[in-house]
Amino acid sequence: MPESYEDLLKRAYANITEIGDTHKRLTIPEGKVFVEGKTTVLENFAEIADILNRDPDHLMKYLLGELGTAGKLESGRAIFNGKFERTYVNSILKNYIDEYVICSECGSPDTHIGKDGRVAVLRCDACGGHRPVKKRKASKREEKVAKYTEGAEIEVEVQSISKRGDGVVKDGPYTMYISGGKPGQKVKVRIARIAGSIIFTERL
Repeated sequence: MPESYEDLLKRAYANITEIGDTHKRLTIPEGKVFVEGKTTVLENFAEIADILNRDPDHLMKYLLGELGTAGKLESGRAIFNGKFERTYVNSILKNYIDEYVICSECGSPDTHIGKDGRVAVLRCDACGGHRPVKKRKASKREEKVAKYTEGAEIEVEVQSISKRGDGVVKDGPYTMYISGGKPGQKVKVRIARIAGSIIFTERL
């Protein structure tokens, strides 16, 4: 006996795969982030890069750029100079996944990065879609790092006084100390040392 229209319809719906739900197959563990001395460690970096199926060097370069710091890979861990909050590091990881892993057409993580001439392209192995990968713009933190380099001579306005009596200048995530500086005073200084988000200066 031939199947009824209703039976055929039910069987057809049963065989449909929701293309928009394919991204649910990508389960990324939360970054295990902790501060160790003057550095921040992403303990499960290698595991995350492996699950994303991305070159560890590519992921590391992105993280360093967004954090605006230096760092290294060591025994599957990513170690960054400076102290960063766990939630901040994980938000950067999410941005990387959205830009360099997830297909914007079907939501699938089954993608790879290729080249179309000189343009980097994210190609989806699931739906065949592709899109250019945006060239990452320098983050505000990176711009600050470019501005604040050891040996640079700059003029700043002291904002407050530290408990030790040094002048203090806060600029985004950075705190700069000026020996003998007074609030409201403009002084020229040379950056002597940068330790994470702390900047030590010498007055000129």
